[in-house]
Amino acid sequence: MSEEKSSTATLYERIGGEAAVNAAVELFYRKVISDYRINRFFSNSNMDAQIAKQKAFFTMAFGGPNNYTGTDMRNAHARFVTMGLDDSHFDAVMEHLGATLQELNVPANLISEAAAIAESVRNDVLGK
Repeated sequence: MSEEKSSTATLYERIGGEAAVNAAVELFYRKVISDYRINRFFSNSNMDAQIAKQKAFFTMAFGGPNNYTGTDMRNAHARFVTMGLDDSHFDAVMEHLGATLQELNVPANLISEAAAIAESVRNDVLGK
């Protein structure tokens, strides 16, 4: 029975659900805000609102309850593209996502799944 559950459980469930996503997003944004390569993109952001949106997005993207009400990735990041957002910035965000999940002891295979989901929106985020 447990084998069947693990094969059908969403990534959201397998990484630990709401508590894990909340912890990951909080730690992730601490890393992002302290990174000189990308923190300028958040200088005018309401970080409490940004963190709440990111929690809802990751929850939905990882197969949890869909309470995400934000705009699509292309429109949400268009103003950053005009500020010079490019692949190097996306790579920095991916680096922080991976480091965050490693720090929270998420198994490597689940980190790979999360990274693939994040990577799947690269072109939209970068307006390509």
